Amino acid sequence: MTDAPVSSPALPVAPFRRIAATAGAMVAAVVVAVLVSSVGLFAFGRVQWPAFNSSNVTQAVTTVMQVAALAALGLSIFLLRRRKFVRGARVLSWAALSGLVTATLGMPLAATRLYLHGISVDQEFRTEFLTRLTDSPALRDMTYADLPPFYPAGWFWIGGRVANVLGMDGWEAFKPYAIASIAVAAVLALVLWSELVRSDLAVLAATAATAIVLAYGSPEPYGAVIALLLPPALVLAWGALSPVRGPGDDGRRGHGRQGWGAAVGTGVFLGVAATFYTLYLGLAAFAVTVMAVAAAILARRSGGSWRAALPVLTKFAAIAAIAMLIALIVWAPFLAEVLGGNSPSGSGTATHYLPEAGARLPLPMFHASLVGLLCLLGTVWLIGRATSSRRAQALGLGVVAVYLWYLASMAFTVLGNTLLAFRLEVILLVLLGAAGAFAFVDFSRWISLATSDNPRVRTVLVAVGALGALAFAQNIPQVLTNEINLAYSDTDGNGERAEQRPPGAASYFGEVDDVLTSQLGPERSDWVVLTADTSFLAYYPYFGFQALTSHYANPLADFAARAAAIESWAELGSADELIAAWDELPWRAPDAIVFRQSAEGYTLRLAEDVYPNDPNVRRYTVTFPEELFDDPRFAVTEVGPFVVVTRAAGA
Repeated sequence: MTDAPVSSPALPVAPFRRIAATAGAMVAAVVVAVLVSSVGLFAFGRVQWPAFNSSNVTQAVTTVMQVAALAALGLSIFLLRRRKFVRGARVLSWAALSGLVTATLGMPLAATRLYLHGISVDQEFRTEFLTRLTDSPALRDMTYADLPPFYPAGWFWIGGRVANVLGMDGWEAFKPYAIASIAVAAVLALVLWSELVRSDLAVLAATAATAIVLAYGSPEPYGAVIALLLPPALVLAWGALSPVRGPGDDGRRGHGRQGWGAAVGTGVFLGVAATFYTLYLGLAAFAVTVMAVAAAILARRSGGSWRAALPVLTKFAAIAAIAMLIALIVWAPFLAEVLGGNSPSGSGTATHYLPEAGARLPLPMFHASLVGLLCLLGTVWLIGRATSSRRAQALGLGVVAVYLWYLASMAFTVLGNTLLAFRLEVILLVLLGAAGAFAFVDFSRWISLATSDNPRVRTVLVAVGALGALAFAQNIPQVLTNEINLAYSDTDGNGERAEQRPPGAASYFGEVDDVLTSQLGPERSDWVVLTADTSFLAYYPYFGFQALTSHYANPLADFAARAAAIESWAELGSADELIAAWDELPWRAPDAIVFRQSAEGYTLRLAEDVYPNDPNVRRYTVTFPEELFDDPRFAVTEVGPFVVVTRAAGA
């Protein structure tokens, strides 16, 4: 099947007009998505909903809204297929898709201020980063003072600026911003798909990818944004690099969509990925490299010499150059620091993690589930259409790249490292899911033809597809049950638990903050706080002396040396020795320490990397004698389970 355009212009449209039209559609789609998500989340927040983990009410309301969103998407597909009210149908598809995102995530979380996974583990450092960039637009490390960020700041910087404009704390803005950004990415992917394939197929592919990302990628929102855009971006990249043209080209508008415009678009996508998520950038860049190699080989075979591959390599170089220029927007400060002589230490252990999911190849097409069936359809379609469909070639090469990355990651374990391949499973699901959407259309057409275009058969096939989509969508909150439960059970920045149970120790953070600001000063980002309760830094923009674990620590910070220094301080016998040790540090010393109280003294619970073990972190406790701070140069204040020690100015 070729993806015939919905309408063919009588005269070719100039490339710059086409680019402008696409950009305009993207802007309009973003406006629609922002409006839908903002209005939806505002409306959800006006009602006193019961907690999701203690009532089925929010699930029921979520299902109703999902049915409405899917029905609107179905109507848009029908109108686009019949070429009626095309502009209105496109706007309807944007509104419905962003509404599906808002309902599926926003309604189950309506009674909590926290996002999926609450403020626990990974979501803690993400919230800390958003809090840091809400406090200031400067590109600074999420934890350490005087260091540029190592983790890409793009998603967090945008969110921080939005929170700042709205007058919200970073932790409070995380949930609405995460949901809205996924909704925006979903409609942007839909617009991009619409430029590559027939509009009704674009809605199907975008809906399938969005549902999969909501179920399996939404806890990591900045990754979800890239995951949604990756499949159409790979189709665009293959259009730029592939030397094959002619009848087999199934692009929406034929040859005009190929070439340098597609190369520029691919470079922009890779650059944006570099500012959002390093791992997904690596996979996307690797996939584009695989495409370039395949395209060069095809060009050489068709042209008779390697000179025929020169246009492919030229476009590949241009893609890389554009991506690197955009990446420098967030990576320049870190690179400047490294080039200036501050070399990364051996504490960079972000890739020291190998769960069971990273030790085997994922084969979702053999899972007995709806997503497994969709992936199986996609797998069959990718193989069956590999020689006739450019979409199948592009998505298939993406799937190959994912599996090669998995194998490389497992091989890297011999060298004491990994490539974190387990985090790419959602990418594999999205690629196979998009292929599965195209496969369903093709297989339905073949079945219809085999039954002499019996309208009853077509009706049955449409009904089966619609019911399957609804069945998967309404089950997404169950897939996210653990993440939703944490959003209700974790203590938020107001010291409350959304499920109305007694809050944890974090409920005292407000009092700890009051002590620090009264004794040190009101500008929180002027001070460095050493604490093992690092979620405190997710709520308040103090700098930390030490990160939660080495896996989230900036490699320029020398995590291991800092941990050793903390342990050595606990062995000192006097305040004079402690202050002297602080004055000799190569980093900014703590202005305050937030301890836990115990019978033995003041404690800090630290962490060390124990990879290749799983779990890969060992916790241990360092105990400081109380007498060490019995000195006028320190102020000691008890706050609930905490002891706040501040160093006097000039001490």
